[in-house]
Amino acid sequence: MSEGTMQRAAQRDDQRAQRVQLLPRLLVCAAAVPVMLVAAGCSGSDSDSAGAAQGSQQTAAAGADAGSASPSASPTVEAAAYAKLPEPCKVLSKKTLGELVPKGSKSGKEGTSSDTSARSSCSWSSLANNGVKGSQFRWLNVSMLRFASDANRGSGDKQAQAYYADQVKAAQTAPGAKNGKTEPVAGTGDEATVVRYDLKKKEGSFKQQTVVARVENVVVTLDYNGAGLAGEKSPSADDLVKSAEKATKEAVAAVSAANGQGAGGSSDAGSGGASSAPSKSASGSASPSASEKASPSASPSKSAAKKD
Repeated sequence: MSEGTMQRAAQRDDQRAQRVQLLPRLLVCAAAVPVMLVAAGCSGSDSDSAGAAQGSQQTAAAGADAGSASPSASPTVEAAAYAKLPEPCKVLSKKTLGELVPKGSKSGKEGTSSDTSARSSCSWSSLANNGVKGSQFRWLNVSMLRFASDANRGSGDKQAQAYYADQVKAAQTAPGAKNGKTEPVAGTGDEATVVRYDLKKKEGSFKQQTVVARVENVVVTLDYNGAGLAGEKSPSADDLVKSAEKATKEAVAAVSAANGQGAGGSSDAGSGGASSAPSKSASGSASPSASEKASPSASPSKSAAKKD
């Protein structure tokens, strides 16, 4: 064997020895790579889960803070100006009663009410017997309704405005009414209207006047009618209207005075002691039934029939 052949053989043996030594190292590295990948994957998963949990906790905490920082606001409503009503049978002076119901100024009869601070009324009747000339009949009724401010219904003033409009409309559409006229009344509360009409009954021809007035959260309704019976001539409608308007102004002034205010009513009614909120029972009396309201046409004719 030549020397060159022997050298090449020795080189091949060295290369095989190097490959044999390198193989275990490659196997060890190959086995270590998956372990490192798995470890890295587990570490990343744990980090993501912890971050998500922390984010959820922060979101929940933020929501709780937002809820506590923005509580729902309680509804508020302006307090009503008047907290009570005057005694209904004392709202008119003796002089006024003597003019409107000359034979019945002491016949005042107070209406029934479960809460006189919210609803009250009084009525008077007069029959002047003139013998063979017949008789003059008069009937007068004053009713008052006070509205309390309520978060659901609104302010007492707004409720009174709506009821005032309803009362005027009811007078304008009274059954059997003829020759009706509607006119504003100046200088009486915050707003006032008179509705006048004729009403034919079997006892005679009645002249009906209804004056509706509102002063702040109180509505005053005054019904006044007259008739000439048994051959007596009918009274002057104009005279009856003047008397009714005068009496209504007096009743409105009595409402303001009962609450410690002057006769005007609207200029300073929102200040002072009278601005305290009325009782809850007053707001519950805001919608009287038809049977509780005065019936100006029915009452006089019945009274006249009994006396004739």
